[in-house]
Amino acid sequence: MVRLCLTEEGISKGWQHIQDVEMLALALATVCIAAAGYIINDYYDIKIDTINKPNRVIVGKRISRRVAMFWNVAFNALALGLTWWYMKPVVWAVNFGSIFLLWLYSNQLKRQPLVGNIAIAILTAVSVAVVALQFPQNAYLVFVFAVFAFFITLVREIVKDMEDVRGDVSFGCKTLPIVWGIRRSKQVIYIFLAIFAVILLSTYLTFPTRFAFYLYVVELPLLVYFVYKLHYADTKRTFHFLSQLCKVIMLLGVLSMLLL
Repeated sequence: MVRLCLTEEGISKGWQHIQDVEMLALALATVCIAAAGYIINDYYDIKIDTINKPNRVIVGKRISRRVAMFWNVAFNALALGLTWWYMKPVVWAVNFGSIFLLWLYSNQLKRQPLVGNIAIAILTAVSVAVVALQFPQNAYLVFVFAVFAFFITLVREIVKDMEDVRGDVSFGCKTLPIVWGIRRSKQVIYIFLAIFAVILLSTYLTFPTRFAFYLYVVELPLLVYFVYKLHYADTKRTFHFLSQLCKVIMLLGVLSMLLL
């Protein structure tokens, strides 16, 4: 979507880029890195996940830890190989850094207040921005969407920590809700959402009217609803609902690219 809707060459050539080997390699490499990231995260979080989401534990139950680590290495190797062969050196460096940051997050950062949340938000933004590194036309548009991705992911990661407090406390994690409490964590989210809302409002000065109108009538009302629900949220179920709502906001943000 970023390639087809935001880059100048993508807009002019359209669906021809579905057959673009560089684009396919970049997309596949990104998917492989994300898959490897999920695997290494599950590898380190078997005990915590047994409490937080017992029905979704795979590593250690359905497949062994050794097999999981094999696939983690295989996916990362495939991603780096594709990037080395088809991409610019800067893209290879970014992907290598993403792999390292995913391992560091799973091993250490996710158990620290806010640092782990920011790490995942950066990685999500990078998965968008990396397109502009390989295809630099209209890079500004791409980076704006990367900023969108950063803030909504950061908010969702903090909400997920609220949802998973019980398991995280049991294993000595120091996430933001554990260190600062739920109420103060909500205040942090309000600050990030306020910044995000200002960025959305500023699009009226930069982007086509129909795109800005879409953000005003679709995304902003959802953000207001999110804040309303967050204010009263106090159970695992409500925090899970808010986490899913963030996914909806993300999806609608991706679809808004069509208007550009």
